[in-house]
Amino acid sequence: MSTPPDPSNFTSILHENRVFKPAAAFSKSAHVSSLAEYKRLYAESIRDPERFWGRRANEELVWKKPFKQVLKFKAPDAKWFIGGKLNAAANCLDRHLEEDGRANKAALIWEGEPAPNGKPGEERTFTYRQLHREVCRFSNVLLRHGIAKGDRVLIYLPMVPEAVIAMLACARIGAVHSVVFGGFSAQSVADRVSDCGAKMIITADGGYRRGTIVPLKKNVDDALRLTNAEGRLIAASIRSVIVLRRSNHDIHIEEGRDYWWHRELEYVGDRHEAAVMDSEDPLFILYTSGSTGKPKGIYHTTAGYLLYTKLTSRYVFDLRENDVYWCTADIGWVTGHSYIVYGPLANGATVVMYEGAPNWPEPDRFWRMIHRHRVTVFYTAPTAIRAFMKWGDEWVKKHDLSSLRLLGSVGEPINPEAWMWYHEVVGGGRCPIVDTWWQTETGGILISPIPGATPTKPGSATLPFFGIIPEVVDDKGDKVKANEGGKLVIRKPWPSMLRGVWGDKQRFRDTYWKEVPGSYFTGDGCRQDKDGYFWIVGRIDDVLNVAGHRIGTAEVESALVSHHSVAESAVVGRPDAMKGQALVAFVTVKTGIRATQALRDELRNHVAKEIGPVAKPDDIRFAEALPKTRSGKIMRRLLKQIASGNEVSGDTTTLEDLSVLTRLNQSEE
Repeated sequence: MSTPPDPSNFTSILHENRVFKPAAAFSKSAHVSSLAEYKRLYAESIRDPERFWGRRANEELVWKKPFKQVLKFKAPDAKWFIGGKLNAAANCLDRHLEEDGRANKAALIWEGEPAPNGKPGEERTFTYRQLHREVCRFSNVLLRHGIAKGDRVLIYLPMVPEAVIAMLACARIGAVHSVVFGGFSAQSVADRVSDCGAKMIITADGGYRRGTIVPLKKNVDDALRLTNAEGRLIAASIRSVIVLRRSNHDIHIEEGRDYWWHRELEYVGDRHEAAVMDSEDPLFILYTSGSTGKPKGIYHTTAGYLLYTKLTSRYVFDLRENDVYWCTADIGWVTGHSYIVYGPLANGATVVMYEGAPNWPEPDRFWRMIHRHRVTVFYTAPTAIRAFMKWGDEWVKKHDLSSLRLLGSVGEPINPEAWMWYHEVVGGGRCPIVDTWWQTETGGILISPIPGATPTKPGSATLPFFGIIPEVVDDKGDKVKANEGGKLVIRKPWPSMLRGVWGDKQRFRDTYWKEVPGSYFTGDGCRQDKDGYFWIVGRIDDVLNVAGHRIGTAEVESALVSHHSVAESAVVGRPDAMKGQALVAFVTVKTGIRATQALRDELRNHVAKEIGPVAKPDDIRFAEALPKTRSGKIMRRLLKQIASGNEVSGDTTTLEDLSVLTRLNQSEE
């Protein structure tokens, strides 16, 4: 069993006493206008969850056939809205043409990456009618290539509108899509094809990233040539590859297997009747990392996932008819699935989508886009926020961000200092912040403020969404006292919960249901304060044993970043003969700050003051940048190898900038 974090791990966040109440002007028109209303709705959802979810499923979704039973659950297996028939794509598109009068409303506003010569990036806008037409056309392309209900289709595309179109077309015909992040390698593509038995890959000749071309089609070609130890093709199930023309560079087209997207559209019409799907038919598979190293194919089903992402999108982001909503996540991650595609489009929202990096060609790219498109709701990651802090306030202040009315955070715990900067510099002190906690496995947001209702505390995800019963438990599965650290579990089922690990039911049980029998084990360390607020402190795996003391790396990182000189930090453990593990901190300082031995000593003492002497890093290494994937996640696996003095090994193809590793290694020579 995993060992919960020790209560001493939570010292620094215990000092966070700032509370921000919702502004009266915001609450007045919010979907949930007071804490009392939130508590009433939450109590209703817990008291009679089947009635609560059943009523909302009938109100929110367009059904081809009504469901007969709301829930059937025997851990770990759940079925929601049993007997119901519907289509996810039709709920995201068709209903807005027929019922809501949104046919000519902008559904998707897309910007491509600016060219290296300074030429603005390409821009395209799709109304709901236009998006519906393109999805119908591509649905017919899929059918023409023999893709049938239940078949798996791998999508390996850059952040372009066609990625959304491909996902919705799969959903429309009943195929199961599996989106692979565009930064993954040929081996990753082949492994995912093999695991899910995909029949088709949808890709592009290339994608753009900071002025260079990402060779997506070449990666696919390489993936389709890879063999296993027996000499057999790993991705042997692939029958066809659809290629989008994006970068216009020369690529190999294999006759009989590879087909250009634009040419295939010439053979089909723009009418398509959405397939009738069962509530529990799989909608998509999304691969996430596992402790064994082999990615887990998490799969979600149709009705429960769609309902939950629709409701969380509306209530957490307080979506209104005239909002311009921008989630900066990549389409290859669950945030892109739930809060770029299914949730917002089911609500009839206007969604902004961007292909490039936040600092290309300059560090004000995001703020420039917010200004130009008059974005009202902005949802990004703490990693990005800390990068913005490092680059300096002046890049933000160059642009008019007065259109913003709500800010969101996703992906990892946000440290209070980054929260405050986000609130004051980006939000101008007027925008509520929704610090959301959820996972690929949960499908949607489980813990988050409801703007207009929930007083917020910097660094806390605050309170659970409707129907969610989280608890912080000890190693025996018993609830711990307020402010004590433990493991976060979810006690009752919810509609968007994962239904399994594709092709591996035992792994599903062992990973998520064995640790605390009868409850979903999140794998995260957490504490709950006296007000009932949840404070996520990172993965249980990131809790180190230093001289018998449990120290969470997320807490040390937060303490370091709270220092005025630090822009970002990553803390890992290295083997130590005396302590078992020693703490090694990699630190990036803010622009204009000199990395000196005096600063190193100051930072060690700062951590000791914030958490306690036991948490003082044994080693602080200054770095110009930290190794990150293109999605912004710090690759701590590589930092652990560097900290231990080992040669960097393993897959580094997802790194944003390989030169970061070279500089880190050279700095330690």
